[in-house]
Amino acid sequence: MEAIWLKHYPPGIPTEIDIHRFASLKDMLEQCCDSFRDRPAFTSMGVTLSYDALDRLSRDFGAYLHQELGLQKGERMAIMLPNLLQYPVALFGALRAGLVVVNVNPLYTARELQHQLADSGAAAIVVLENFAHTLGQLVTATDVRHIVTTQVGDLFPPLKAFAVNFIVKRLRRQVPHWQLPTAVSFKAALKSGWHHQLQDVVLAHNDIALLQYTGGTTGVAKGAVLTHGNLVANVEQTSAWIGGTLEKGREVVVTPLPLYHIFALTTNLFTFVKWGANNVLITNPRDIPACIKELARTRFTVITGVNTLFHKLLTAPGFDKVSWANSGRLKVAVAGGMSTQQDVAERWQQAMGVPLIEGYGLTEASPIVCANPLDAREFSGAIGMPLPSTLVEIRDESGRELPPGEEGELWVKGPQVMAGYWNMPAETARVLSADGWLATGDICLMDERGTLRFVERHKDVIVVSGFKVWPGEVEEMVMMLPGVHEAAVIGVADETSGEAVKVCMVKKDPVLSAETVIAHCQANLAAYKVPKQVEFRRRLPKSPIGKILRRKLKEEQENDAGPAS
Repeated sequence: MEAIWLKHYPPGIPTEIDIHRFASLKDMLEQCCDSFRDRPAFTSMGVTLSYDALDRLSRDFGAYLHQELGLQKGERMAIMLPNLLQYPVALFGALRAGLVVVNVNPLYTARELQHQLADSGAAAIVVLENFAHTLGQLVTATDVRHIVTTQVGDLFPPLKAFAVNFIVKRLRRQVPHWQLPTAVSFKAALKSGWHHQLQDVVLAHNDIALLQYTGGTTGVAKGAVLTHGNLVANVEQTSAWIGGTLEKGREVVVTPLPLYHIFALTTNLFTFVKWGANNVLITNPRDIPACIKELARTRFTVITGVNTLFHKLLTAPGFDKVSWANSGRLKVAVAGGMSTQQDVAERWQQAMGVPLIEGYGLTEASPIVCANPLDAREFSGAIGMPLPSTLVEIRDESGRELPPGEEGELWVKGPQVMAGYWNMPAETARVLSADGWLATGDICLMDERGTLRFVERHKDVIVVSGFKVWPGEVEEMVMMLPGVHEAAVIGVADETSGEAVKVCMVKKDPVLSAETVIAHCQANLAAYKVPKQVEFRRRLPKSPIGKILRRKLKEEQENDAGPAS
């Protein structure tokens, strides 16, 4: 199709990017450390690493992995850390040693962790002591040969490190007993690596940088193979998009979302390292009071998050101090990972003076596909235009391209699209065509300017007597009720209509009734969209970045219903 969006790009944004600007993420890091050596790179709990320190420490860790452990180019190393200073050091150390990084959610159960380690064939792992007990339950059933453990304060100055580690371990008792006899401490690894030279491992665009696990467009968790070329391209695409708004070496970006998730990893870490920014790491964004305190004392220019996080921040006591402290400083607020609700976006702009800029991406695209212009004056509800060097099409179920204004599945092609799924050729063939087009599994529509709107995940569509119901539309309507805190809509089996709409919700008004919810929907939605069932819950299942997991609700529903008769 014709790339109609290019005619409507904001001034100064190129239509194509130079994918050969950097040979690899390793090349990018080393150049950026040289350019911004004296600038702050990462801050955690009031402690800052400069780009010079990042260069030195990641060099030491890479030398340890390569020279002491004997790990070779292409072997996999898992990182099981929250947002701590150790994360970028371990990540870049592994990449500089030519290893493939496998990001792991620290909150995984033993079963989930074993699957990921076994599937990836990880030879080494860096794990926070708080979660080492989980690893201890299963490590002998994996290929892991080398274990590096770390404590929260390991990269803090000595006195603060002692105090933080003592509080975490002794006072808060957040480190369950663990036993890994062959484990080496992170500090010992750095000390050992300091005595070795880091060999220059030659990396090119087709070398694998990450195995990034995802539920993908179908089925169980799979390792998306993201190459150095994929990630360098996405950094360059993102940089081209933000270039007219931000300044190199002068930005402070708040990173509350976990770096082991591809959204924060590319958008915050990789991209803003290239820009010489200071990443302020929020270790536990679920601790909203602590998060509010950090934001109130940080003068930040960029923040990224998801709808649920922005909603919690806006409703938390003390957020007015964040707004006051950063009045006139904030340049960009990016919302991704899930659909942003209009009410949240409007309240954010009123409080912070800038709109929430929505974009769209998925792990299989490194992840960013499209975004709204950064000079937008208000929230649009759209997910924006394709980034430079990105092609998109809206296709029907037979694969035929649809014209603007019609809903269909979004297909993507560009240098950021993954090489495939790790050791899963059949799954790869299901979503990736021979000519490089990725089937996202997301229903979208494009207007005549090339601006995209997200409609729904294809697998989440509810069909009621032949009529399609988009859960997001019903959720948006339910959230308009003042007494609702959170809501998620799923389809449930129904003898009459095939499927019916069910809303699972958390209420903040204890007197809110199911009858009130249904009456509100009846007054604002077509009859087939109105929920037949309302279930009140204490909480809703969420992903690591706070995205409500409809699939978990559907699984629970199916398990409760029992086998079909």
